[in-house]
Amino acid sequence: MSRNNYQTWAKEDLIQEIKRLKKRKKYGIVWEEEKTKERFEADAEGKLPVLVEDRKREIITDADKPVNILIEGDNYHALSVLNYTHPKSIDVIYIDPPYNTGNRDFIFNDRYVDKEDGYRHSKWLSFMNKRLRLAKNVLKQSGIIFISVDENEMAKLRLLMDDIFGENNFVGTFIWRKKEGGGQTDTYFVTEHEYLVVYARSKEFQWKDEIVSVNEGKFNKEDERGKFSAVKLAKWGSGARREDRPKMYFSIKSPDNTNIYPKTPDGREGRWRVGKNRMEDLIEKDLIFWEKKNGGWIPYEKVYYSEGSVKRIKERSILYDMATTGDATNELKEIFGIKDVFQNPKPTALIKFLITHTTNENAIILDFMGGSGTTGHAILRHNAEDNGNRQFILCTNNENNICTDVCYPRLQKVIKGYKNSRSEKVAGLGGNLKYFKTSFVSSEPTHRNKKLLTDKSVEMLCIKENTFEEVVNKKQYRIFKNKEKYLAILFDEMQIDAFKKEIGRLKLPVSVYVFSLEGDDFREDFEDLGNKITLCSIPAALLKVYRRIFR
Repeated sequence: MSRNNYQTWAKEDLIQEIKRLKKRKKYGIVWEEEKTKERFEADAEGKLPVLVEDRKREIITDADKPVNILIEGDNYHALSVLNYTHPKSIDVIYIDPPYNTGNRDFIFNDRYVDKEDGYRHSKWLSFMNKRLRLAKNVLKQSGIIFISVDENEMAKLRLLMDDIFGENNFVGTFIWRKKEGGGQTDTYFVTEHEYLVVYARSKEFQWKDEIVSVNEGKFNKEDERGKFSAVKLAKWGSGARREDRPKMYFSIKSPDNTNIYPKTPDGREGRWRVGKNRMEDLIEKDLIFWEKKNGGWIPYEKVYYSEGSVKRIKERSILYDMATTGDATNELKEIFGIKDVFQNPKPTALIKFLITHTTNENAIILDFMGGSGTTGHAILRHNAEDNGNRQFILCTNNENNICTDVCYPRLQKVIKGYKNSRSEKVAGLGGNLKYFKTSFVSSEPTHRNKKLLTDKSVEMLCIKENTFEEVVNKKQYRIFKNKEKYLAILFDEMQIDAFKKEIGRLKLPVSVYVFSLEGDDFREDFEDLGNKITLCSIPAALLKVYRRIFR
């Protein structure tokens, strides 16, 4: 009998096979997927997602800077859109999913999942599985994903990620000390930590260590142990302020027994490159070189020369001195003036730490569980410090008005400036933001629906091409631009000649999208424009992506 065709088996054979499967030891991820089907709101069933811009919430402070994106809606539908607009385009993903503690923190099919739910873990896995598979599609080959998690789903998440990303692409796990003190209601011992699970899309990913010395020429000092380079102990560059790593702001004794605190190059409170334990080790081993300058002491780490040596400062897997959730709560209090804005937020210092080691100044970072907007805030701060052009995309639903009352106002305040809890004016970090909401179009393949999907996909095409400034708005076609290219959308193929004349006057490359019921490529019609344009038929390309997702 065929092992693959159970329909041909006799009843006795089927019973024996069931018994065999029940006895089989399982390795890997297994859950009741069929019994945990996710239901969406009624207006989403059997329909295709699109994005609609809320223009009243647009924020533009610098037209030369990238436009950041905030999407209000279910993250599954937002990720479906991003599978079209950003395939293999995202450098870093960070998410802070519901921890599924059973204490009203995870909603599945409009109901909280409690500790007594027999399918509690299966529901969480089904929820995560759908979203993580879509998330993988938008990561670059060199991309990386960070996921915050606690003990409730840590083991299951690792197995799920091994299945989706491959265990060979497991990068590591950070243990983050999230709080100090408290926890006396814990059953056995106080839990102070959470985890950050890290996976890469492929082996092309590279982690960036901090390099502090690279050649013999810098080893220009010498003592009885040999030549050494003096590496400043106060952190410099991005992430150098006290608030970036609060636990790394402390005093050490100078040669004349005065207390020395770290300072940034512009004289503000800074932080050390090393934590207290490492600093004490340097002091004990006489590995600190002191320099008297402008009446004050400056400490340096002694790095001794060895042939071909390169000093790389590797981060530790235990983030003991990182900012805590208490620091994050205080960040929100400073912005909103009240304490209870959001439960258990993540600190911006944690997100800055992750993107500092994984991105360049032009990276795109996605957080599809955006919550209170910490990821966006961290990237805006990072850009302000090093004049970077990193772009963020945040997705969040509006459960308990989290998007409209917390995430968006927070981003608005830190971009434009605000008054803190002491009524002191805090300057804005600058930046641009566009606000979108998910909407839906019927998936029935009628001519009317194809036309409607094309009309509704304009915002998605602007996001895909990163072109938001509209320069032509006609019924038959629309044209948008940025400083590098144009986006041109033709809705009526009978207007090709007028459309081409309009394109011919443009001085930059043009991405052209032409509406077609049958998915024609129109290459012969546009071949006289040569390499000036790239051509695509809509909605055929979009429907191709959606068929793969919603099959």
